Amino acid sequence: MSRPSKVAVPVESPPEIPSPISPELPQVPAREPLLHLPGALTAYVLMLGIIHLRVLSPDLEDWTVAVFGFIPRRYDPTLLAAGFPGGEGAKAWTFVTYSLLHAGISHIGFNVLWLLPFGSALARRFGALRFFVFMAVTAAAGALAHLVTHEHALEPMIGASASVSGTMAAAIRFAFVRGSFLSFSRGDADAAAKVPAQTLRQALRDRRVLAFLTIWFGVNIIFGMGSIAIGAEGVSVAWQAHIGGFLAGLLLFSLFDPVPRTPPDAARASLNDQA
Repeated sequence: MSRPSKVAVPVESPPEIPSPISPELPQVPAREPLLHLPGALTAYVLMLGIIHLRVLSPDLEDWTVAVFGFIPRRYDPTLLAAGFPGGEGAKAWTFVTYSLLHAGISHIGFNVLWLLPFGSALARRFGALRFFVFMAVTAAAGALAHLVTHEHALEPMIGASASVSGTMAAAIRFAFVRGSFLSFSRGDADAAAKVPAQTLRQALRDRRVLAFLTIWFGVNIIFGMGSIAIGAEGVSVAWQAHIGGFLAGLLLFSLFDPVPRTPPDAARASLNDQA
């Protein structure tokens, strides 16, 4: 008698129990990094780098600095313009073009380092056109200050430090207002750059602005009086040009600022942020 063959019986899997439907949580938008460079500042930094690498070659360096650097002696009325490369035209364009030339990589790096926080905020606030015009105006102000204090100097001045100083001065008009990029309460980079600015009088009554001004002027005077050089290239600090660009940025900020200002609100928010 044969044994009954075993029959494989399929094992039924347990019925699937539907998982409870969890409500979708609202998506929180990621904050944009405050030091994410806007297009205008990126273009400006790239321009400085390209000019330095492509134009200031050993063969062209002396000629380029002579034609586009700022030489106070060029404006001496007793000298003929033909004595300097560039002629009469250089008397006009060198008020700006000197700021696009640098003595070395460390010279560019030092200026870009300060542009990252202040230039980024200003480029976002002004937009590309206003930003580039502002950089040119503050460069010209720095050149004018250098000309007044170095009337007969033959040594050319180069570097964007006057314009960088101008961006720092302009940025402190709104940097410490509640919600801005140097305040303790802030949002994304675009919102931080568009807070209403303080009036000049309000800014000069803000303890943090006064502290910033004291430190900034103190450092520049120490550098200038001590004849301290920057980097391995031995670049002397044209501190008078820094002050010229800084004052232009501080005083002319309102002419470039497109953000509507509400002085009482800005002042109150700044005072609350200080507290």
